[in-house]
Amino acid sequence: MPRIAGINIPEKKRIDISLTYIYGIGLSLSRRILANSKINPKKKAGELSTEEVSLLKSVIEKEHKVEGDLKRDKIMRVKFLKDINCWRGLRHAKGLPVRGQTTRRNSRTIRGNVRRTVTSGRRPPPTPT
Repeated sequence: MPRIAGINIPEKKRIDISLTYIYGIGLSLSRRILANSKINPKKKAGELSTEEVSLLKSVIEKEHKVEGDLKRDKIMRVKFLKDINCWRGLRHAKGLPVRGQTTRRNSRTIRGNVRRTVTSGRRPPPTPT
């Protein structure tokens, strides 16, 4: 199994598809990387020579943010929004939708599929101890 950017990519799939297993690389970016490195995108990942794998590694590491660097950058951006107490940062901190979605009905995915039952609003009287 070729190992690129800390990820074992599948051998039996085409190389343009198997590069998408790396976080931060989609199909269009993988095809652009293969065009720059002059590797046939229809080749299987297991058929790559060691020179081609090392070429892919060097191109990805030099030109693109992937895996840990990209995740760390994303976390730092969200942390910055929380630190400056902007609207989006407060929404992130509360675990609510950030991009203007309504929360009256359909925000279960961001809230972790919480289903609260509706009650009458009155609490039962406390039991004596």
